[in-house]
Amino acid sequence: MSSETSQMKILLTGATGYVGGRLLPLLLDRDSDVRCLTRRPDGLETGVGQTEVAVGNLLDPESLKNALKDVHTAFYLVHSMGSTDDFETMDRRAAENFAAECTRQNVKRIIYLGGLGNPDHKLSKHLRSRQEIGDILRTSTASVIEFRASIIIGSGSLSFEMIRALVERLPVMICPKWVRVLAQPIAIEDVLAYLVEALDQPVDETHIFEIGGPDQISYGEIMQCYARQRGLRRWMIPVPLLTPYLSSLWLGLVTPLYSRVGRKLVDSLKNPTLTSNNVADRHFKVRPRSAEKSIARALVNEDSEFAETRWSDALSSGGQPKSWGGVRFGSRLVDSRTREVSTTTDAAFLPIRRIGGETGWYYGTWLWQIRGFMDLLVGGVGVRRGRRDPDHLRVGDTLDFWRVEQFVEGKLLRLAAEMKVPGRAWLEFEVTEENGQSVVRQTALFDPVGLFGIAYWYALFPLHQFVFEGMLRNICKAATCPPLPNTEEEKPSAAN
Repeated sequence: MSSETSQMKILLTGATGYVGGRLLPLLLDRDSDVRCLTRRPDGLETGVGQTEVAVGNLLDPESLKNALKDVHTAFYLVHSMGSTDDFETMDRRAAENFAAECTRQNVKRIIYLGGLGNPDHKLSKHLRSRQEIGDILRTSTASVIEFRASIIIGSGSLSFEMIRALVERLPVMICPKWVRVLAQPIAIEDVLAYLVEALDQPVDETHIFEIGGPDQISYGEIMQCYARQRGLRRWMIPVPLLTPYLSSLWLGLVTPLYSRVGRKLVDSLKNPTLTSNNVADRHFKVRPRSAEKSIARALVNEDSEFAETRWSDALSSGGQPKSWGGVRFGSRLVDSRTREVSTTTDAAFLPIRRIGGETGWYYGTWLWQIRGFMDLLVGGVGVRRGRRDPDHLRVGDTLDFWRVEQFVEGKLLRLAAEMKVPGRAWLEFEVTEENGQSVVRQTALFDPVGLFGIAYWYALFPLHQFVFEGMLRNICKAATCPPLPNTEEEKPSAAN
């Protein structure tokens, strides 16, 4: 990386979206001078360091003047697919405003991520719009590097979330024609690598690069690959039915997608999205990984942390779908709640550190014991193990039918379930300080496997409301009471 590329001013649009949210930290790692254009500045308050934030709207030309001032390179990573309005018209207006202001501000380069598809064929509205945006951006005086990508595989991406939900929830899938159309999926990490490396390309050249992984496979084959890696068996029955409209309604019922987004996505799936050349290989060092490795990496990333960004973080997606059964993050279902307590963080954490064993679970301990007995009946560990020490914990300790996976004294306790469940489960407690108060967060996480795993979560969810709320309430109550002596050092001596 040259010193010139590290010091030039970069404008990032779509920084609160799926791709832009992951690109931003990579740009900062290069010590780039980054300015983010957003309608929602509060969405960028966390983790952007000294990044400059410009509040603006691509549909408002006046708001772009300050955003593009002194900018050398602009990333264009926005579209209105989730809008209830005419998304083609909105995207066209936005691109026209952006291209015109780039010309006025003498922006040198625009880097754009669009959609792959043969323009000589009858493209869907979505793919046609994505390629039209590239044409509009090329009307500016800036050079344009346009990447056209197929399915992007990564935790949180629109296509991947659809695949995940279908495979996890449907043991038998009725597969319309679009499930058999060929695509060339690419990992989100490889897309990001292309975008970053584009900064080092000659600034006076305009190119269209088609990017994709080495595999030409269908959505159905991708779903089977996902199922294998999750240890699921799925049957797929091909049918010549289900129009894009009916398919979108079906997706709205069984996946996190909204039907309007699903309809536009399914409509685009009728078009093969395959690269027609290897020009990108001659200009970039990136060598995309296979579909199997892309899926494996997405799942591994989720094991280490939740998805960094989600497609539904983008403003145009319309917000997170409501759910009475907890919030879904990737494959995980999450029930999280907090309480404030007027005490120190150490005192607030003390009852958490003592949970389980002889202390019990602060609410409904008899219910936990019944759950442990049921676990024994099916060959599980039950609650007979108790805990190693009544007062102290360390990573790796057994705690009834849990095991300590992460422990930070005074701050965090994360327990991984070792009971028999149709999936993986965790229980996490975290204590932080806010405005002189201690805030206790209690979170139950469940990664269901298959339809039975999902049914298991929702069957127990009403009971969780009482048990987890009662646990948190009594933990906070115990935090304000004098601690009971649990160790030899805390016990009064006989001499006294």
